[in-house]
Amino acid sequence: MRSGIIFSGLTLLAIAGFDPLAAQSLNHGYAAMDRGDFYAAFSAMRRLEQAGDPNAARVLEEVFLTPGTAAPTPPVPSPPVPTPTPAPFPAAAPRVVAPAPSISMAPAQSLRPQIRAVRARPLPPPLTDADFREIDAPLAAIGHLLFFDPILSGNRDTSCATCHHPRLGSSDGVSLGLGTGASGLGDARQPVGDHAASQRIPRNAPGLWNLGAREIHTLFHDGRLEIDPAQPDTRLSPQGPLGYMQLDSILAAQVLFPVLAVEEMSGRRGENPVADAVHDERIHGDDGAWAILAARVDAIPAYRAAFTDWRGREESVKIDEIANAIAAFIEAEFRADRSDFDAYLRELAAMSPEAGEGMRLFFGRGNCASCHSGPLLSDQNFHAMGQPPVGPGKIAGADGYTRDIGRGGVTLDPVDNFAFRTPMLRNVMATGPWGHAGAFSDIRAFLRHHIDPVAGLAAYAPQAVLPELDAAEGDYAALDNAALMAEVSAAAARSMAGRPRISLRDDEIALLVTFLETLTDHAALAGRRGVPETVPSGLEVAR
Repeated sequence: MRSGIIFSGLTLLAIAGFDPLAAQSLNHGYAAMDRGDFYAAFSAMRRLEQAGDPNAARVLEEVFLTPGTAAPTPPVPSPPVPTPTPAPFPAAAPRVVAPAPSISMAPAQSLRPQIRAVRARPLPPPLTDADFREIDAPLAAIGHLLFFDPILSGNRDTSCATCHHPRLGSSDGVSLGLGTGASGLGDARQPVGDHAASQRIPRNAPGLWNLGAREIHTLFHDGRLEIDPAQPDTRLSPQGPLGYMQLDSILAAQVLFPVLAVEEMSGRRGENPVADAVHDERIHGDDGAWAILAARVDAIPAYRAAFTDWRGREESVKIDEIANAIAAFIEAEFRADRSDFDAYLRELAAMSPEAGEGMRLFFGRGNCASCHSGPLLSDQNFHAMGQPPVGPGKIAGADGYTRDIGRGGVTLDPVDNFAFRTPMLRNVMATGPWGHAGAFSDIRAFLRHHIDPVAGLAAYAPQAVLPELDAAEGDYAALDNAALMAEVSAAAARSMAGRPRISLRDDEIALLVTFLETLTDHAALAGRRGVPETVPSGLEVAR
């Protein structure tokens, strides 16, 4: 048995002069592993790794992250190091399930060549309070109301919550939603009124989880809003530098843009003053779209009084204050770091054998962590993964069809065409459909596609979840455009060229899904402030 071999090697370390207390602890850990107690062994080795022992890091990678059955090379003795005391973290009583390392799920001979091709990656450190911006609670309370208030849409019929509703996992539950000119939530939303929606929002509404994390430097599927790496105090945006505003974070800057999007919140020319300003490219200044929206909020006594109390002086409400308030609410309401995986990283609880095996695939042979890395499980980078072109797209091609080239539309570099930002994964199982256009409603199909995007694109079966819209007869029309599909496929092939070739069986895909389920923060999904009964504008609140 592999654990027995390691156990013997660790006993030799004690004889060779290794710290006896540490050796005793490790011996107990691996004795527990022989009994099938994966968690006890992992905890002992992880503590030693955190103390700086390079042997522990290697054994962690080989035993706990890399699938297979061969024993690792016996570790070389290292100088004694103190065992740190884990930082306390408030949590419910740990639910400890002792999973066995289910390492016999595939023949070793078939796995071994692939193990060498994919470097197992270490688990990320657990998220802590230091990883998130501090919350201004009074400001977040104002943002709570503004988030659900349709006052910020041109036609006063759509709020932030329309596409990012707590009941729908902070997304909208559909592949491509309907913004202004519609009523209802999710797939029940329908065009209504004199300004009824005639086109879908061209991209999937992402979840809002952990957008208050300090390490976030890029937002939107195409990264069109980002912190300038050369000037960390500067935010690059579609509207140029925003240095004249007092924005608290990149998330606050992001809040400013959905209100300008025609199909999302502003509406079409002739429908309202905000839409007219957007059409005429009047965004900044006293007569710009942002100023018009700020004046609306300022004209509501309850909002003006709330901002006056918050800032401690009487003055008109400004758009950057509105953005900061909504961002503060999002940061407070949609923080997710109490999942089973988070408890595992903090050594408060173990995972089931199936979830543990899925984790090993995720960080090992599945190569998921090559992009879904770090504490937030995202490298915040852009990758062309051959996502099927569904819906209206963002731009028109030379032959008249619509398409979405993702990052390439921002950098204007063809190398970046069809590349999209790596999403973070907390609560990922609650935020489907998946993909920048929500092309996949089946997470297993999405994972199979990700393993081989070129083959996946060719075999894609339409499965988007779309609200009824009479005008949208061509939701899948782009799939029949040979030139476009060839471009998407070629971009995916280039992206995958430098990656190891991976093959996963259906039961291994199921294990990955089981691991993804451990990323669910059920308390966060249940909500904190929840949906307000009313908002100061008196407009209808989306429920």
